[in-house]
Amino acid sequence: MKLRQGEIWKRDDQFLRVVRVERLAVEYKALKKLASKEGTLHKVTKKEFCRLLKTAELLPPAPLHSGPG
Repeated sequence: MKLRQGEIWKRDDQFLRVVRVERLAVEYKALKKLASKEGTLHKVTKKEFCRLLKTAELLPPAPLHSGPG
């Protein structure tokens, strides 16, 4: 599985945002509300993170705002 920085996954009642992807580890933030940006930071192995994602759904990326013009 290819993980990318900034991906947001919805699992049960929380959101998981990928903060950093390393070769063997993933740092992610667990959020209750996506808009609040308050949550707990976790660092786990890629294998552990992929196990979490088995019951999660990848949210589509937010559209980029190009501004007026």
